[in-house]
Amino acid sequence: MYVDSHCHLDFPDLAAREAEVLATMADNQVGAALCISVKLENFPRVLALAEAHPQLWASVGVHPDNQECEEPDVARLLELADHPKVIAIGETGLDYHWQADAPEWQRERFRVHIRAARACGKPLVVHTRSAADDTVRLMREEGAGEAGGVMHCFTESWEVASAALDLGFYISFSGIVTFRNAKELKEVAKKVPLDRLLIETDAPYLAPVPHRGKTNEPGWVVHVAEEIARLRDEPLARIAQTTTD
Repeated sequence: MYVDSHCHLDFPDLAAREAEVLATMADNQVGAALCISVKLENFPRVLALAEAHPQLWASVGVHPDNQECEEPDVARLLELADHPKVIAIGETGLDYHWQADAPEWQRERFRVHIRAARACGKPLVVHTRSAADDTVRLMREEGAGEAGGVMHCFTESWEVASAALDLGFYISFSGIVTFRNAKELKEVAKKVPLDRLLIETDAPYLAPVPHRGKTNEPGWVVHVAEEIARLRDEPLARIAQTTTD
């Protein structure tokens, strides 16, 4: 069995093919997937998916790129997280790729999510892009290690991975690790302790080889596991079992 630790099944590309996407999951032995919230306005759709299907779970949070949306506070996140199918806070974090001015509002939003995760005891789903130093700094300042969580769609250096691991976080690899030019990332994937490694699709984005360029879906997380097994010279069954555990 495999687990897709990060996907967006409420996005239109996948929602329109819900039955087909779930069938592909089953065909490929993907027994669970975490549906990730990126806006509070869309959270009801994410939760509805998790409530409708036993193999799906939900997070609650606001993506760091989203500006024209409801701004979360700790109380609101705690209210929405108080549901048995909501198992994580996020996705949250920092993204200076699209927000090149490194805005303070983004850092404050990240702090709010960390505080909410600590308060409810649910793990964080952390997004970081072109902002690794500030991401790790805020995680340390806000005690993110008390909540734990996952560095999703990891593309940073081994030094950043080590800092996150030291805080008790997991490192999750997406289809990017299957790309031929992702040489540094492949080296990181070899070094992360196996019991701290997760796999994901970030569907509908970042389809792994051999589906690169297509609309990604949770059933294809198996290809991420296959590449991790190849890089580490481990049996695929061990990668599947450990990441599922």
